[in-house]
Amino acid sequence: MKIALLSYSTKPRGGVVHTLALAEALAAAGEDVTVWTLGRGGDSGFFRPVDPAVRLRIVPFPDGPAQETVGERVLRSIATLRDAFAPTSSAYDVVHAQDCISANAVGRCVRTVHHIDHFTTPELAACHERAIVDPAAHVCVSKSVADELADGWGIKATVIPNGVAYERFAMTDPAARARWKDRLGRYVLAVGGIEPRKGSLDLLAAYALLRTAHPEVKLVVAGGETLFDYRDYRARWETTAAELGVEPIVLGPVPDDDLPALVASSAAFAFPSTKEGFGLAAMEALAAGVPLVVRDLPVLREVFGSTAGFGDTPETLAAELGSALTTENPARRAAGRELAAQHTWHRAAERHIAFYHCLR
Repeated sequence: MKIALLSYSTKPRGGVVHTLALAEALAAAGEDVTVWTLGRGGDSGFFRPVDPAVRLRIVPFPDGPAQETVGERVLRSIATLRDAFAPTSSAYDVVHAQDCISANAVGRCVRTVHHIDHFTTPELAACHERAIVDPAAHVCVSKSVADELADGWGIKATVIPNGVAYERFAMTDPAARARWKDRLGRYVLAVGGIEPRKGSLDLLAAYALLRTAHPEVKLVVAGGETLFDYRDYRARWETTAAELGVEPIVLGPVPDDDLPALVASSAAFAFPSTKEGFGLAAMEALAAGVPLVVRDLPVLREVFGSTAGFGDTPETLAAELGSALTTENPARRAAGRELAAQHTWHRAAERHIAFYHCLR
C-alpha cells in the first residue's frame, strides 16, 4: 500500500513522535510510507533523524504577522498543508491524519484521535469538530478515548494502542545518566512543557508540598514545543512559583538523543495531565524503570493500571511522589517495564495494516 501519514509539525510533541515511529514501523513491514507535515519556523527536517525508508514531505510554513491570532495561525496551517497535499492525494491508497489540523487539510481520511480537546476559540472549536465528524474512519490509542467518541458523536473507533521505543529508554548509557545526575542532583521529572493540559500548576503546588519532606529534590520540566500561545499561563506559573518559594528547573525542548538518559536518571516521573489519550511519555518512563505518578484519570487507569501511583489533587500527587522517592517497589518497577515492553511499534504497525486492509 501507498500510505500518507500527516502531522502538523516537525517538533517533538507526542503526536509527532507517534507519527514518525508508526511510519518507520510500517515501512519496516514493507509498506510505502510518506510523512507529510508543516515546516514551522524554517524547519526543513524533523526533530530527529528519520529512517530513509520513509519519504518526507515537509511543507514550508513561514511565520505569520506579529498580530496573528492562534485561530488565524491554525486556519493558515490548514490552508498551507491542503494546498501542498491536494494535488498528490490520489496517489495514496490510505491517507491517515494524526491531528485536527491535518484532518481538516485532507477531509475524508483515516483519523487518529489521540485525545479530545475542548476549545473556546471559535476557529479551533470548528476545526476540532470537523476533524472528528468528516473523517471516513477513526483510530484511538485507548478505549477511554474511543468511548468518548462513541458517547459524544456516535462514532465507532478502532483501538490501536501506542508503541514505545522500549530499548531506547530501558538501556541508556550509564555515563549519560551520570551527567544528568551531576548536573541536576536528585529530581522529579515532567516532560511536556508548561501548559494547562499538562497540569503544570497542580504539579507546582504538589512540588511545594513535596519539598517540606524532601528539600533536596528538584523539579525539572522538559519539552514544551507547542502551536498555541501559553505565555499568560507561563507567567501565572512563574508568579505562583515565586509565591510558593520554589525554583523549578525548566530545560525546554531537550535534544532527542539526550532524552532517554534524562528520563532514566530521574528519581520519579510526574505526569499530572488533565487530558491524555495514552500517555506515551509516561510509558517511556516505565521502560526506563522510573517510578511513575500520574493524574487519576480513567484513561490513565486503563493504560497504566497497577504500575503507577495516582493522584487528583496537589496533595495526593505530592503524597504519591513522596512515596515514590522513599519506598523501593521492585515488583511495581518490574511490572512497569513488562507493560512498556508489550507496547511495540511493530505490533502497532501490524494492527494498522490490518485496519487499512479492512477499509479497502
